Amino acid sequence: MKPIFGRGPSLQLRLFLAILLSASLMLADSRLGAFANIRYLLNSAVAPLQYAANLPREMLDVLRGQFSSHQRLLTENKALKRDLLVMKSNVLLLDQLQQENQRLRSLLGSPFVRDERKMVAEVMAVDSDPYSYQVMINKGRVDGVYEGQPVINDKGIVGQVSYVGAHNSRVLLLIDPTNAIPVQVVRNDIRVIATGGGRNHQILLEHVPSSTDIKKGDLLVSSGLGGRYPEGYPVARVTSFSFDNKRPFAQITAKATVQFDRLRYLLLVWPTDRVKMSSKPAVTEAAPATVVEPLVAPAVAPVTTTTTAPVVPASNKVNHANQ
Repeated sequence: MKPIFGRGPSLQLRLFLAILLSASLMLADSRLGAFANIRYLLNSAVAPLQYAANLPREMLDVLRGQFSSHQRLLTENKALKRDLLVMKSNVLLLDQLQQENQRLRSLLGSPFVRDERKMVAEVMAVDSDPYSYQVMINKGRVDGVYEGQPVINDKGIVGQVSYVGAHNSRVLLLIDPTNAIPVQVVRNDIRVIATGGGRNHQILLEHVPSSTDIKKGDLLVSSGLGGRYPEGYPVARVTSFSFDNKRPFAQITAKATVQFDRLRYLLLVWPTDRVKMSSKPAVTEAAPATVVEPLVAPAVAPVTTTTTAPVVPASNKVNHANQ
């Protein structure tokens, strides 16, 4: 009589056959790629389930992004409205101050020209020499650029054009040690000579007696003397004032208002008198240089209290920078 349940192979034999079959299938798949099509079909069949499982997370991400964007837009809108209100009030005040300034200057007979011709220029390259502070701009002689032309930006005076090519020019920055500019203190109109410190946006005030009324925090603007830079543009703010009894002059340093390591767009300025002189054929290019010498003495006269000997080196430096 036959048993109801037949007796099959042992468990050890089944395990050995399963391992052998698995190893054979893995070897065939890795070496021959026999199951690539089957794996592709299985992956395609499982893909809808994967997308369905991932759908709630994607919906939550979209909702969270829309909510955060909405909140950010509301916050930015409020900030912009507040800034717009402040700017409008400043514009109203600025218009009033400009009208008052024009009336006062007309009364005093000392016009302050602010309708100079300006042209936007872009910085092309920066001088790699660590001892020279110059940049290259994309405007040249064909655009009317000339040597010694003042260059400004939205923060104040940047420097002057030192070399003019056909389609590009080189600008000598205000912090270069070879550059100098006549400035005056806004608080009390004291006129001094400022030179480039060469590092950290530093400006030096040289040949200033220790008794001069200059304090930390004073704003220095261009005085307009010498005919090179227009009057009234910010130059620097005094950061330190110290003096030694053994030295005849004080040690004064200031920080330039312009961030020279972030220059991108500059403004080339044509003063009104320069435009008028260029329209007259009888006037030569060197005509503005003839008025520099008599104007240098008043630039330092209010500062000197004892003798006028300090004026000589300061004026020589200004003349050298203007040449």
